[in-house]
Amino acid sequence: MPARRHCASLDRQAPATNYIIVPMGIRIDEINHSDPTHFVELLGAIFEHSPWVAELVYPQRPFTSRDELHQVMAAAVRRAPAVQRMALLCQHPELAGREADAGTLTDDSKREQAGAGLNQCTADELLTIKALNQAYRAKFDFPFIIAVTGLDKFQIIAAMQKRLDNSAELEFDAAIGEVEKIARIRIDALIDE
Repeated sequence: MPARRHCASLDRQAPATNYIIVPMGIRIDEINHSDPTHFVELLGAIFEHSPWVAELVYPQRPFTSRDELHQVMAAAVRRAPAVQRMALLCQHPELAGREADAGTLTDDSKREQAGAGLNQCTADELLTIKALNQAYRAKFDFPFIIAVTGLDKFQIIAAMQKRLDNSAELEFDAAIGEVEKIARIRIDALIDE
C-alpha cells in the first residue's frame, strides 16, 4: 500500500471529461473496432474518473466477451503502481457525501447511489453516513467505496461500520475489489452480448 497521503481529488471538483454519452447496449464488436480515442470515450468512465485503465487495455483487443474485458481491465488496475491505485480510489465520491450535496456526481454514481436509496436518507441517517465517511477517510485517506447495486442504505451503513475495523492493507485491497465490482456492473450495463 502506498504511503499515506490526502486524496487531493476530494478537495477539488473532478476534472471535466471528454466521454461521450454512451447508449447502453453497445456490442463488444463496436468496442473491438474502435480507434483509441473512441475506445476511451466508450470505456473511460468504467473506472471512476480513471480513463488510464481503458488506455492501458486498448492494445489488448479484441475482447471476446464482457467477462474478458472486465478481467483485463481489473488486471490492469491490480498491476498499476500502488500510488496510481490510491489515486483511482481517491477519484470515487463519498457515499451521500459532498459530491452528492454539490450535485457533482457522475451520472453512473448518481444512478447507483439513488438505486441504493442514499438520496432518500433521513437526517439522522445522513449524519451517521457523514460521520462514518469522516472516520473512514481519517483512518484510510480515501473515501469508503462499496458496490452499492443490490444493497440498501442499512446494509451500506453496516458495511461502513464493519470495514472501519480493517487494517490499512486489508481495506486498501477491499476497496480495490469494490472498484472492480463497480466496473463489472458498469460493463454489464453498457455492453450487450
